[in-house]
Amino acid sequence: MSTTFPRTGKKTRGYSVSEVEKFLATARGAYDESDATAALTAEQIRGMAFSMTKNGYSPEHVDAALERLEDAFAARERAQALAQAGTQAWAEKAQADSEVITARLRRDAGHRFSRVSFLSLGYNRADVDRFAGRVVKYFDNDFPLTVDDVRGAVFRPQRGGYREVQVDAVLDGVVEVMLAVR
Repeated sequence: MSTTFPRTGKKTRGYSVSEVEKFLATARGAYDESDATAALTAEQIRGMAFSMTKNGYSPEHVDAALERLEDAFAARERAQALAQAGTQAWAEKAQADSEVITARLRRDAGHRFSRVSFLSLGYNRADVDRFAGRVVKYFDNDFPLTVDDVRGAVFRPQRGGYREVQVDAVLDGVVEVMLAVR
């Protein structure tokens, strides 16, 4: 029986133990480069999802570990890119990525992302717009904002709200730029 993370209990759902263990084995092989077939990136780690099962691993503990793992892979990817392309090229790419993100987030309030139909739930537009303002201030004026703030951003549901997939993709881009310039 594995004890990598606390379990949720027999009546509570958590992440599938076998899926998490399999992913962690793949991540170990990819990170220490002992498994040539296990190519893994920080972006793939950020998008990782597991099935929910009773008596599974505690999602909060696994998510925290995935965030640390993503940080480690991002730092390694940054070091490799700096060694290959140089500091100037790396900084230019991060700058270009941040400009794409801020261009989207500077759109008019209520129009930064496409909306779901009025009958469907999306992210609350006012919540997202408010957070978008914080992100723009971060990029423009070094407003205090951390990777954890972005990862932990929560938006209320709203009928006719912003399309979640689009908002999440931009937030992933923000995390990627923030990790790149650490």
